[in-house]
This record gives sequence, structure tokens and C-alpha cells, in this order.
Amino acid sequence: MSLPSGFRPLALSTAIAAIVMSGLAPAISHADTRPTSAPASSLAPAANSASSTAPARAEQASPVIKSENDQRLYRSLTLDNGLKVLLVSDAKADKAAAAVDVEVGSAQDPDDVPGLAHFLEHMLFLGTDRYPKPDAYQDFITKHGGQHNAFTASQDTNYFFDIDPDAFDEALPRFARFFVAPQFNADYVDRERHAVNSEYQARLQDDGRRIYEAVEAALNPEHPFNRFSVGSLETLKDTEAGSLRQRLVDFYQAHYGANVMRLSLVGPQSLATLEQLARDNFSDVPDRGLSRPEITTPLASGDELPARLEVKALKQERKLSFMFPIDDPIAHYRSQPVSYLANLIGHEGEGSLLAALKDKGWADGLSAGGGLSDGEHALLSVDISLTPEGAQHQAEIRAALFDYLALIRAEGINDWRYTEQAQLGEQSFRFQQRSSPVNLASNLAMMMTRYPIEDVLAAPYLMQDFDPDLIKDTLARLTPDNLLEVYSGPQVEGDQQGEWFKAPYTLTRLTADAAAQTAGDDTLASQLALPRPNPYLAKDFRVLDLADAKPSQLIDEPGAELWYQGDASFGVPKAEWRFGLLNPDVSRSVDDQAMSQVLAAWLNDSLNARLYPARLAGQDALVYAHGRGITLQFSGWRDGQQPEMREVLDQLVNGEMAPATLERITQRLRRSLQNRAQAPLYTRLGRSLSETLVGLPSTAEQQLAALDKIDAQSLDSFRKRFLAKLHVQAMVTGNLTADQARETGQLVINGLAPRITREAVPDLEVRQVTQHTVLRPDSTRGDAGALRYLQGKDRTLQSQARIAVLGQLLEAPFYSQLRTEEQLGYIVSARYSPMLDAPGLSLLVQSPSKDSKTLFSRMDAFLTRFDSRVQSLDEATLASYRDAVVDSLTQKPRKLSELAARNWSELSFGWTGFDRRQQLVAAVEQVSAQDIRVIWQQLNDSSALELAFDPGTPSDFDQRLTELDLPPLPEAPRAETGATLAAPSAEASGNAQH
Repeated sequence: MSLPSGFRPLALSTAIAAIVMSGLAPAISHADTRPTSAPASSLAPAANSASSTAPARAEQASPVIKSENDQRLYRSLTLDNGLKVLLVSDAKADKAAAAVDVEVGSAQDPDDVPGLAHFLEHMLFLGTDRYPKPDAYQDFITKHGGQHNAFTASQDTNYFFDIDPDAFDEALPRFARFFVAPQFNADYVDRERHAVNSEYQARLQDDGRRIYEAVEAALNPEHPFNRFSVGSLETLKDTEAGSLRQRLVDFYQAHYGANVMRLSLVGPQSLATLEQLARDNFSDVPDRGLSRPEITTPLASGDELPARLEVKALKQERKLSFMFPIDDPIAHYRSQPVSYLANLIGHEGEGSLLAALKDKGWADGLSAGGGLSDGEHALLSVDISLTPEGAQHQAEIRAALFDYLALIRAEGINDWRYTEQAQLGEQSFRFQQRSSPVNLASNLAMMMTRYPIEDVLAAPYLMQDFDPDLIKDTLARLTPDNLLEVYSGPQVEGDQQGEWFKAPYTLTRLTADAAAQTAGDDTLASQLALPRPNPYLAKDFRVLDLADAKPSQLIDEPGAELWYQGDASFGVPKAEWRFGLLNPDVSRSVDDQAMSQVLAAWLNDSLNARLYPARLAGQDALVYAHGRGITLQFSGWRDGQQPEMREVLDQLVNGEMAPATLERITQRLRRSLQNRAQAPLYTRLGRSLSETLVGLPSTAEQQLAALDKIDAQSLDSFRKRFLAKLHVQAMVTGNLTADQARETGQLVINGLAPRITREAVPDLEVRQVTQHTVLRPDSTRGDAGALRYLQGKDRTLQSQARIAVLGQLLEAPFYSQLRTEEQLGYIVSARYSPMLDAPGLSLLVQSPSKDSKTLFSRMDAFLTRFDSRVQSLDEATLASYRDAVVDSLTQKPRKLSELAARNWSELSFGWTGFDRRQQLVAAVEQVSAQDIRVIWQQLNDSSALELAFDPGTPSDFDQRLTELDLPPLPEAPRAETGATLAAPSAEASGNAQH
């Protein structure tokens, strides 16, 4: 997949996504040695250290600085061919993973073949010398419970996969040959260019891509970031310079070599075993004597700035961005001057720029941080999400930003602020929890290209050297004459158009005098103030020694229940709370559903400025509405949670509902409804599937009408009715004692005074598809789409187990046939897709070239051929697919939040034995080849629900949704009631939050 700026690749951590989005490149040595200017023992500042409990280098002489909470073992080495490798032995890992980062990306595309780097990424998956079949790699990974992907960024291409550990030694040769001897089969060169074109067509109406292309036009046209990078049929073709296949081979040989690759292996194997796997499989990667390409051309020169850019957005969203060229900050990653400033500019507490703009009704959100960067040059961006009213006051908002920057210059560069930020970063690093092996491998492979090996884990958290002059130097670049101001909104007309994504835009180059003119608002400026010392900083970081035990009930009252699981296994002094405020009436009308959504959004918004410091200090509070009420979620350090809970409770029960705040919130919800048709087509089809089968059926028109009725008086009335009829279902998971949990839980329960029994709250139902039904949702996209849903006959564990295993069998061949062989489109999938605990299979194809009727017919043809595979299925063949589902179900939580989510999902369905996974594993282990044949026949004989879209064909979805009279799908027997929301091999769909 090709990444524009601002696009976060799936399953990547925040730190690595920031690098991918910004295109960072190193301006430092890649030597595996620590600079002598910094100590190895602490993340705290060298002076005025924030803490005496800094993480230290582990006694086993780990090559990386790691958290004291990190029990993994690390080893770095360089193979004889120059390939640098980082090995991670994780005894607790239930998957093994590998990743290779290649220091080349779309910035190195030949001028006459835009998108070639991205196209090459696609081609490496389609056969190598030893594994020539185009689907051999995917089939093997899927068969053994794994996943794989890759992405192309501006200066990197990152390949990664995970798999069951027992199959790792067989998977690695298949992966390694990508970088030794890919085939570049001529037949698949032609086929895959259509897949890349499909990807391009699928993104044509993504506002992010459209706006980014206009930004490229405003910046230096000579910079290699500022050009088309996805590829299309127009750019990926034979030319006078050579055939497309030859250009692929030439690019591969010119840019792929051991010297510009970083390899990371992660798994439960020993370091010695991992090292042998690396040497056995990657020593053949050729050493071509390559080095990372350097970019010396500035992102913006004096000719481009100052300037203002206006871009037409397709969504009902308005955004104002301020982009300032600066020096790439990566050379100063230990002192983090840009992060220091971004934390101040992006602060959301009282006195902040965002709080002042919200009070005016002009903005909904604000973020600040590093944008594009190439190793020498970068952009610092301030992005503000505007309301329609705010779009009329852009000049005043601009002036307020520069007023706030002046305030930072005058009062904001302080040692105590730096120490506070450093302390929070150190706490986060000290109690860092495990990520998935595949995330870790991908992250490390890319981080190795940016930082010395010692700092690949710690770099995002480092703030060790308070350098006021460095901060002032960066601030000096944040001026009106060094600014690209970008506004995007639906009303923009534009006098130019992007070449590839076709967004209308207007670019105005400004004089320095014009850029310096301001139209400030004195009342706005008077509200601005810098953050005060954070009062929410936790002090007690002791990890309590708690025995392992299943969740147990601490409070059992008619109106409330509290369940508790103490935990010390993650080594963090944190607790995860969920309070389900269940109301039997909330989903009985569209009006009440809308009221609950607005109430939850109002509670979040009205507390944001007050509780933002708590969030910075590691105390998160989130409120969300769902089909049975509202949930209050608190996540953070054990020390200090009660004050935040009291704030939330008081606001929920007694808070004043300001009309201006409610108007801004309902506007935001309206825009969300109005933007549904602009969502990616596959997202729109999936959401329509959920709306058809789960929750109260309602049209967008009905929901908009319900929002129009809401004002402060009606919402306050609803709040009183809602709180008067509650059952509180609560769960806490974390490092606290039962007495501490009981005390805190009772505090919240007493504040709400619930009086409704759990039995009075109806369970969520899944509707049964009783006849073949075709619905046509609305969309503005140019592709056609076809989604077929095959629903299980009931919600039993047996049905869930059988269909989950069938989904595992179906996934790879469906993709291989319809995507790789037939090239119907870029987005193709077949997967197990439960709605709540109701099992089913979804088959999806999105195509730029075929209509939905054709797509469904190709599905039919595939299913006919697949039937012979099912009929001939034997136990030996089935075993690995069945084991893959078992492995997925038996994966242990890697973080406290994952354990809390599992507990909460089981409790929300009444599975108070908290053993749903174990029972489902037992059911999966009993699935036989004959069971698969039986369930396959049942699904083929059942009525399918189909969602179809074709450009130009009218939508009938809203009309027919309210006319459908679908009965509830039969539930599981009472002994099985409460199967979890989580799917064995895929995320559950539907309105499943509780």
C-alpha cells in the first residue's frame, strides 16, 4: 500500500506511524554506538532529573535501552553481507514475526514512472525463484494463523508478517527470497499494474490524498516528495526507456541491497535460534554497496512562501492548517524541541488556543506536531478542525495562533515545563507494555534506519537535554512570512485542479507585508494562557503483588454490580474501569438514541479542557453511547483515579448544558451523518451490513431529524429520565486490591443511585436473514462494490466454531482467485465476520472496472469451485486451519487494556464464568472435516444478505431498511449465553459496544 502524508498504516504503533507519516530520515550516523554525550542509564534530562527511578540498561548487556518492564532479550548483529539485524527473544510471544525495512520509497521513483516503488512492493509477493507460485506466500501464512502486509512511504518500504512460531522456520525462507531472487513474472507484471490502478481508483475521493496533492503543488516542485506516488495504468507501462518489467528489475537492483535493509526477528525462540535463522535465510541478500539516498532539495524555498492554499473537500469537514518549514528535528531527538513546542501549542486545557476557539464556537479540535520531513528539512504543522462558523473567522483564528506563539516566546520556555514533559515520557517508557510481535518487528526495522541501535525503543520518549536556544531557533521559524496556510472545506471552488486526485484548489502567493497583516479578536487574545503545573501527576508507582485469579463479584445489589480482577502480570500500577450505565428505554426510539449520543458527546466535550491535564498525566476518561445506554471508561494510574471520576460524575449529574456547546456538538454529529456517503466504499458497505442486522433500524433522515429537536432543555430532561432508570454494570481490571476496587466502585455507584435490575434491560438482538435480500446503500465513490453476507443458523458456540474455521479456509483462495488471478479490484476479502456473537461469513469485492452484478457472479463461480475443495477436505488438511483459529483464540493479552476489554465483553453478554474463550476453543478443537461440509451446505442453502453499489444507480437502503421485518436470530442455549464480542479470526462487527 502506498502512504501519503497523514496516512497511518494499519497495525503500526503511534511512534512508527509518526515516522511513516512524516517521512523522517536520519541526519545522524547509523553506527551501533551511543554518542558519548548522553548517559545510557536514564531517559530523564541530564540536568534537573525528573525522577530517580529511570530505566537502566539491563544487566544482560542488552544492545538496546529498554524499559525495566520489558523482559524480552535483544541481540544486534551485522551479517557478512552488511545487513543489520535486531533479534528479540520473547518467551511470552504466541506469534513469531519478521520485518524488513528497505531505505527506498516513492521519493526515488524515476521521473517517468511515478509509483514504481509502490508497484515493486506489490510484485515481491508474487513469486520467487524457490517459491514461484504467486499465492504460495499468502497461502502458507494464512494456513498457519498469520498475517502479512507491506507499505511504501516516501523514503522506506516496509515488509512484515507474523505466524505461528512452529511454522516460523518454514515461513522465513519464503519471505527472505523477496530480497534475493523475486521472479517478476511478466504475466503478473501486467495483472498487478491493474491492482495498483485499482488502489489508486479506490483512493480518488479520499480527502486526505486530494488535499495533500494540492499541498505538494504549493511547495517546492523540485522536491521528490511533491509528486504522484501511488501509480496507475497511465504511469506504469512500457516506455521508450524500456519495458515495465525491465524498469522494475532495474529499480530493484539499483535500490534493494543488504546495506540499505534492516531486519528484525521477534519470537519465543532463543536468541541463538533466531540468529541462526537470520544467517541461514538472509545471508544471500546481495551486497550492492548501496547507501540511503539523501535529499538536499528544500521542501519549500523562498519563492513559495508565504502562501495561502484553499482546497475543496468532499466531506462536510472544514480544516485550517498552518505549515511552517523548519530544520528536520531528528538530529535533536534527545532534546525534542519540536515535541516541546507541539505539546504547548496542542494543549487542550483551560487557557489553551483550542479552549478559546471552542468557547467562540469556532473549532472542534486542534493538533500540532511534525509533518513532512526528509532528514534535512521538515514542516511543523498546526491543524484546526473548524465549525462552519469558524470557517468565517479564519483571519481571527490565524491572529490568535500568532498571539499564542508570542505568549510561548515570552513565558513558555521554562526548565520546569521541560522537566514535567520529560517526567511523563519517562513514566510512559518505564511502564511500557508489550506490543504484538508483528508491530514490534515492523517498528524496530524502521527505527533502526533512524536511530543508533541503543535508542530504537527509547527514542520517542527521550527528553534529556533542555536546550532553550534550540527551542527558540525553532520558534523563530514560526512566523507569518514562513507559512503555508491551508484551508479545506466543501464550499471551496478553486481555479486549478490536482493532476491525479482532481481536487479544485486556489493557491495565492503572498507578499511578506500581506502575510504580516492580522485581524485579531481582543476577547479571544485575552483568554489565552499557558498551562500551569499539572496537578494530576501520579506519585505512587508501586506494583502491588496480587495473586492470579479469575474475575469475581465484589458488589451485588439490585441496581448495581461490580466485578473485579486484580492483576500484577503486566507490571504496571494501572487500573481499567468500565461502568455500563444501562437503561431499558434508550434504544426504543430514534429520538432517545440521538439523545444518548449527544449526552455522551457533551460530557466528553464539556470536560475536555478541565481534564486534559489528567489525560497528559496518564489518566484517561472516555464516555460513549451504545445500544443499551452509556459507558464511562477510566484508564490510567491507580493513584489518582478517584478525583477524575468525581469530576465526571458531577458533570454528568449536575453540569450546565450551554446552548452554544450543544449546537457545536450536534453540528459535529450532523456532519458525521452527512459524510457517510463519502466514506470508503468498503467501509460504507460494512456499516450498512451492521445497521441492517444490529440495533434499532433508522435512516439518516430520521437521525438528522432527531438531532434537530435537541436543545439544552430537552437534553437536560432526557438526562434526568436516563439517570432515574439505571442499572450499573461495572468491571475493574488492574493492579489494585479488592478493597480499593470496592471503595472506588461504591463511590461511583452511590453517585448514580441506580435502581433498575439487570433483567429489566433487554439484550441486544441480531436479526435473522430469512430471505435473499439485496440493499443498495448510498455512496459518492466511483468504484462498484459487492458484499455478500452468509449468516449462521444460530448463535451457538458450535456454529461459531465451525464458521470460524471455514472462514480461515476460505480467506486465502478467495483473495488469490478474485484479486490476484482475475484482478477484479484492489479490495478483496473473505472472512469470518460475526455480528455480536452471531456467526457469519462476509465476501467483499470493490472494483473500478466491473459492476456489482459481475462481482456477485464471480463470487458464485468461485464458491462453485470451492465446493469441490470442501467436499475433498480431509482431516490432515483441516488440522492447520483449525489450529490457526485455536492459536488466535488462545493468544494471551499483551496489555492490561486488552485483558480489560476481554473481561468487559464477556460480562456485557452475561458470561460471568469468564471462560467463553476456553469453551470456544474446545468447540473449535472438535470441528471435523464432515462438520465443515455440513456448515458449508447450511450456508449455501441459507438466504444471503447482499449489499451492492454501482455509480449512478439510485440508493434504496434507507427506504428498505425500515421496511424489512426480520425476526431475531435464535440465541444460544442458556448455558452458552454471553459469547464474547471478539471473533476468533476477525474483529466483531455491529453495534457491539457496551
